[in-house]
Amino acid sequence: MRQICRCGFVICLASFSLSVFGADIEIVWQHGQTPNKHTVEKVKNWLEYGLKQTASTLTDLQQPIVPVFIHLNEHVSEPVPWGEVSRGEHDGITLHINKHASLTQLKVDWTLYHEFVHLYHPFFGYGDSWLGEGLATYLQNIVMLQAGILSKRNFVQRVTEGLDRGEAATAKFKGRLSNVAENMWQLRAYQRVYWSGVAFFIEAEERLKVAGSQYNLAKLLAIYQTCCRGNITPGTHHTSVQFLSALDSIAKVKVFMSLYEKYSEREDFPAISDRQILNLSTQYSSQ
Repeated sequence: MRQICRCGFVICLASFSLSVFGADIEIVWQHGQTPNKHTVEKVKNWLEYGLKQTASTLTDLQQPIVPVFIHLNEHVSEPVPWGEVSRGEHDGITLHINKHASLTQLKVDWTLYHEFVHLYHPFFGYGDSWLGEGLATYLQNIVMLQAGILSKRNFVQRVTEGLDRGEAATAKFKGRLSNVAENMWQLRAYQRVYWSGVAFFIEAEERLKVAGSQYNLAKLLAIYQTCCRGNITPGTHHTSVQFLSALDSIAKVKVFMSLYEKYSEREDFPAISDRQILNLSTQYSSQ
């Protein structure tokens, strides 16, 4: 049984004049859970903050309703041990949270930003999960950097350590990236898949700059929401081609499709330098 709790959330948002949201959030408490007033307010404030920070980097969400399914857990060590996107008429997110976590602990956890970023792109299909997970992992850190949750030093450290895990996992999960990505869940090859995708977007960012594009990835994705997001039928290989071709078209340089063809087939882990990561931290923290 699901209890839909609107709990005056839209009214509450309006009272804060947060026009950046562009969507109404429906909180759905799972398993008939009836949280107390303190928990309801904490979750509302957390979602409000998370969407505000994500929209600040990527512009308004282009969907009228965002269902958010909340599982309250008693015996977990992390503030948000699990999250995922549910695709449908209205894309939404599912979040498992530690009911005892404070608002501050929830805000500094990366999961909410990661799942919100997923709502800015269509579902690509399992063979291209490296693309979607890489985009969400990369941009979650950009959102947190621009929100002041991460310092430049924290950003560099997180991305560097993640890429190191991805490189180590590539030695264990061999084969073409598209094949490993398609079987990611069975193999539990998350680190190779996610961080290969992050490397893809770091490399794309540098190529955009070298080619003289006036846009970085965040700005391209923001423009994509209004020009192209509603024109794509999700869930096929062609979806990735449509998405990346649209980014190339907006950027007015051919960057993403050529990289995509290379990355889908690659069996090694990309070489990303400390300089590339540091440059990104400087670029996004100064905006």
